[in-house]
Amino acid sequence: MSRINGKSFDVRMMGFKIHFESFSINITDNTTAASTKGRPDGVLKGDVSADGEVVVDTANFMLIIEAARAAGSFQGLPTFPIDAYGAGENSGTAELAHVHAFGCKLKISELLNIDPSSTDKTTHTLPFDVTGKDFILINGVSYLDSNELDLI
Repeated sequence: MSRINGKSFDVRMMGFKIHFESFSINITDNTTAASTKGRPDGVLKGDVSADGEVVVDTANFMLIIEAARAAGSFQGLPTFPIDAYGAGENSGTAELAHVHAFGCKLKISELLNIDPSSTDKTTHTLPFDVTGKDFILINGVSYLDSNELDLI
């Protein structure tokens, strides 16, 4: 087994194992330093949000189309968890990366981008927002403090 890289990951969304051309999750944490008379004086907790983007080929996009058909429309797709799991090994020690994002709401940003001179696969770009109150777990550890989870 080798170190973790992009080929090491499986991603599950909407009940399907999806092969992705690229996948990202970004967290915005607006926590900031407090100050008194211009000097640092503690921490002010800020709001958090997360979003990401999945790029899939047409074969995998067809799985998402079928889920949208069952829901009645793309906008009608319910929120769902995205579970990204990768495993590797470094000098005999297992490396695991597991990111679980809750309540993901899918959109479409790049439905089609055709380049007649390209031999690359056609891809479809699907951004998403993380809307679930449990937010994101990273290797089983919540990004949010437990007292933040109780506020919701």
